[in-house]
Amino acid sequence: MRIFVTGASGWIGSAVVPELLGAGHEVVGLARSDASAQRLEAAGATVQQGDLDDPEGLAKAAADSDGVIHLAFQHDVAFGGNFAAAGAADRRAVEAMGAALADSDRPFVLASGMIGLTAGRVATEDDGLVASPEVRANPAGRRAATALLTLSLRGIGVRSSVLRFAPTVHGDGDNGFVATLVGIARQRGVAGYVGDGTNRWPAVHRSDAARLARLAVEAAPAGSVLHAVGDEGVPFREIAGAIGRHLDIPTTSVPYFDGRCGRKFADFAEFERNIPEFMDSLAAGAFSPRDYILENLTVEKCSKGFVDILRERLN
Repeated sequence: MRIFVTGASGWIGSAVVPELLGAGHEVVGLARSDASAQRLEAAGATVQQGDLDDPEGLAKAAADSDGVIHLAFQHDVAFGGNFAAAGAADRRAVEAMGAALADSDRPFVLASGMIGLTAGRVATEDDGLVASPEVRANPAGRRAATALLTLSLRGIGVRSSVLRFAPTVHGDGDNGFVATLVGIARQRGVAGYVGDGTNRWPAVHRSDAARLARLAVEAAPAGSVLHAVGDEGVPFREIAGAIGRHLDIPTTSVPYFDGRCGRKFADFAEFERNIPEFMDSLAAGAFSPRDYILENLTVEKCSKGFVDILRERLN
């Protein structure tokens, strides 16, 4: 198959490309910079210059392919404070590529996520198939709505599927969320978790995620949802414990953050309603987490806490 891959030079895409090539497929990768183009060429892919703001170019590349894996998203725009614009660009891209594949039974695989699907239980592929009022009304929910649009493409003759990635896609060279936690722990000399640490975090290795993307474009039935998860829910206390063991530093519960670190949300619905305001505040430098950390998470502070605990137990 000749497969068009957006986000081909990204963290997940750079694993998907060799996975596809190794299975005998031809890969055309979208590149928005010369550096990305060079990486794709070195990996053995054909380069398609462009970006998500060029729906006509995306439609042509999709029409010229035997299938599409859409991994790209304008994260820089979204987390720069304009999630609505990033979500709108993503939807236009899906609409353009979906129309180009209409009545062909060719595959279209969309990358999505699973944060906020459920609370208090394991999320399944049957969750999130009906857009809530919060999803329909909020800019941050547009990505979930675009996933539902993708599933609906089966009605116009596209073998569409949605690949929901775990929030942590890890592997060598990872610079994502857990890698950030490791960096903070190394810098502060303590691996922390909030509260009792029982909140759970699903994860998947990058190579496993890439393999599932290949299987989806090869064989996923039209309208299917696939969860890219290797670990269903790792308690955060265990994540902190693993970080502490590898860095040979103590692991401890840390106090819940105050207003200097960000905002608290009662649930995902509130998060969706308020994320644009939060991102604007973040971009404006409204928060000062360093001050909170220096007051609560220094080695001296944590050591004093350990001593106090020991004194209480000895008494």
